[in-house]
Parts: sequence; structure tokens; C-alpha cells
Amino acid sequence: MTEEINQNYPKAYQQINAATKASGFDMASDVLTCSLLKTLAASKPSGRFLELGTGTGLSTSWILDGLDQGSKLTSIDNDAKFLAIAKDFLGNDDRLTLVDTDGAEWIEKNKDKKFDYIFADTWHGKYLLLDQAIAMLNKGGLYIIDDMLPQQNWPEGHQEKAIKLIKDLESRDDLHLTKQVWATGIVVGVKK
Repeated sequence: MTEEINQNYPKAYQQINAATKASGFDMASDVLTCSLLKTLAASKPSGRFLELGTGTGLSTSWILDGLDQGSKLTSIDNDAKFLAIAKDFLGNDDRLTLVDTDGAEWIEKNKDKKFDYIFADTWHGKYLLLDQAIAMLNKGGLYIIDDMLPQQNWPEGHQEKAIKLIKDLESRDDLHLTKQVWATGIVVGVKK
């Protein structure tokens, strides 16, 4: 077994990847993580999905690739420049709602909504408002985060924040948790 991706990439992936590089966005999820996101998405037929941190839509394209036609994905980002790339290549998919807003505002306004899958790839829902994000999960819902192993683009002091987040997640009694020292460091939780 190798870490080679032996499944089809999403149709728009190469175009989004090229636009991402041209835009200077350097925080996109890696392809190993994206492959896992797709596989896990396929486990929730007719599910409600939330992505906190669209970026340019690279991970969004993989999540969409795992969804069936009865599923819906809401993806939030507050950077219109990068969100425009996702909209250009994925905006015609009627299963997807792209929202240009602050993550904290969106979570506060939508805290009563429930999801079967949350990929928290930004501060809100991960380092901030963790309790609120996990409260939005249905029983059996997946909570997924990446970038938990040291990254070159981490600012000074971020490693301590990541260590604290892992300890906070490990201390929760409402999640079954698996930490994977693979790709960029992935944590998958399932709501009890």
C-alpha cells in the first residue's frame, strides 16, 4: 500500500488548482486529505454537509465528488477573492451553497441547524467556536479537521494552539475520536 491517490480527481480539480496557485492562496488542503474527505462524504447519503473555510474550493470539489444527488453542502468563507474561484468552477452545482461571510456570524445565526458532516478548515469551528460547531452535528455526524501536524505556514505560537485543540478534543465526552499522523495531521470525530 502507498499514499498514492488511486481514485479519480474531481472534474474541476485541475482548473481550481491552477487558479489557486495563480491567486497566491497557500492554505489549501492537500490531496491526501481531500481524498479522505470524498470517501467520508460518500458515507452520508442524503446528508447535510458544512465546510467552514472554502478557500478556493479545492477541498469543496472533493466533498462534492463524494456526495449523492440528495445531499447538500454549505461552504463558508470570508475572502471574496478566493471564494470567487470556487464559485467560478463549482457554482453551477445545485447541491452547493457558497456563502461569503464571517464564520462566527454564520455559526451564531445558524446554530440551530444540524449537519451530518462538518469539515472545519478555518479558525471558526476549530480554534474558535468549537463547542458551537460540534453542537451542530447530528448523532453519528462526522467532525473533521486537518493541519494538526506542524506546517511551514504556521505563524509563531500556532503549535501551542494546535496542541491545546487536540487536548480539548480528547477531553470531550460527546465524540469518538481518531487522530491520524498522516497527510497534514487529520482528526476525525463522530458525534455520540
